[in-house]
Amino acid sequence: MKVSEFVVALHLCKHITNRDIRRICHWIIRNKMCLPKENKIDELLNYSSAKKEFFWREFTSLSLQKKLAQNLYYSNAVTIIDAKYPKQLLEIFDPPSVFFYQGDLSLSNYTTSLAIVGARQNSSYAVTVLERLLPEIISSGIVTLSGLAQGVDSLVHRLTLSHHGKTVAVIGTGIDVAYPKFNSVLQQQIGKSCLLITEYGLGQAPKRYHFPARNRIIAGLCHTLLVVEARQRSGSLITANLALQENRNVLAVPGTITAPLSVGTNELLLAGAKPVLNAKHVIEEFYYT
Repeated sequence: MKVSEFVVALHLCKHITNRDIRRICHWIIRNKMCLPKENKIDELLNYSSAKKEFFWREFTSLSLQKKLAQNLYYSNAVTIIDAKYPKQLLEIFDPPSVFFYQGDLSLSNYTTSLAIVGARQNSSYAVTVLERLLPEIISSGIVTLSGLAQGVDSLVHRLTLSHHGKTVAVIGTGIDVAYPKFNSVLQQQIGKSCLLITEYGLGQAPKRYHFPARNRIIAGLCHTLLVVEARQRSGSLITANLALQENRNVLAVPGTITAPLSVGTNELLLAGAKPVLNAKHVIEEFYYT
């Protein structure tokens, strides 16, 4: 088994954490890309007897080997020890040990990546804002990045494609699962013509904890993050806070003080986020600083 396939197999195993996989990967790098033997893996994991038994039973099973083969056949995999692993993702607190993708990985280039997030139940104001901002942003060569969720995320991807731009979608399911289901065609289109990324294996259904985890990848991949609409407590604000923690630029579109969907963005502005009133306020973050 190749080293990269070994790491992907670890990632697909349910009885090991992302942090433990990274520990093994660090050992592999220190030892010039050699595969660790069973006793060395046990030493690095330091699991209890029961936990060790569960891990080895799954890791050596035929079902895991089949799962590995299927995932490598239907998508591409990048491990944290690969040269093509995005450098900016290595900077985040909990980088994924493996992610799967379809499309053009070069679109994850940090220097041109603008993450745009916002409310799932967006208002017409978000549509107006994106229709006004995106054409000029896209024509400047900036790549949009979002989570393919209902609302602002989907709007960003659709408008980018309609203006012949490039977009990156980071999803919280397996690469063969669309959530929401009505985004199935859009997801396939992004995987073929742009870039679709997930850290979850084939067939993985959406789970509540997947989406905060996905948000850390969005925050890590982007150069700048723009929040269009957000309630006072929302996933968009979580992503913005993650981006701030990773030293990314955070921008926000101001809204009326009476609109619940503008409370989050206005509070970001109060906390020091840069206000966006036109496309140039976004573009200058990439080309004039």
